[in-house]
Amino acid sequence: MSKIEQNREKKKQAILTSAKTIFLSEGYTSASMDNIAADAQITKQTLYRYFPSKLQLFQATLLQLGESYNCKYSEHLEVESTREAMIAFAIEFMTFHLSEEHIATHRLLIAEAVQAPELVKSFMDIGPDETDSVLKKFFEERFELTQPNSKIDLWLGMLLAPRSSLLLGLPALSKIQIVQHATEATDVILANMTKG
Repeated sequence: MSKIEQNREKKKQAILTSAKTIFLSEGYTSASMDNIAADAQITKQTLYRYFPSKLQLFQATLLQLGESYNCKYSEHLEVESTREAMIAFAIEFMTFHLSEEHIATHRLLIAEAVQAPELVKSFMDIGPDETDSVLKKFFEERFELTQPNSKIDLWLGMLLAPRSSLLLGLPALSKIQIVQHATEATDVILANMTKG
């Protein structure tokens, strides 16, 4: 990567970091491109060169939020023991989806959905990611299922059950609580899979 490309990437990352901070603290509709540019220590003109609209900047911020975790999920599913693979995946999945940053993003989407419905659409348009196909393949191969979607949805739903409490401001789960919840939810699904 040339020096010019490195500088461009550095500016882009500074913009995304500032945007994330401002969007999550002020909300989407209240956030201004002026404040984001000032926080990133660039001109507004430079900001618009990288992101022509506030919505595009918000979408890029959402993408960046999820990118760091997508590949981590899949790695766990390569473990030989099905139970260990699922528990490791579940812990990583819960850690990301129950993180302070992710909860703040969901609060933002809920709070702004009426005024800026394009935000929710943008958020939904980002998925599904490669995790969906990897999970489907894992369930098909490990459990010999041809239609695993409902089993996957049930498992992920159990893993995300604590999110409602966090959205309402209750305390975050500890690492120990996440591991316990991930293990119990996985064991419930596994018990159901081995019944038939």
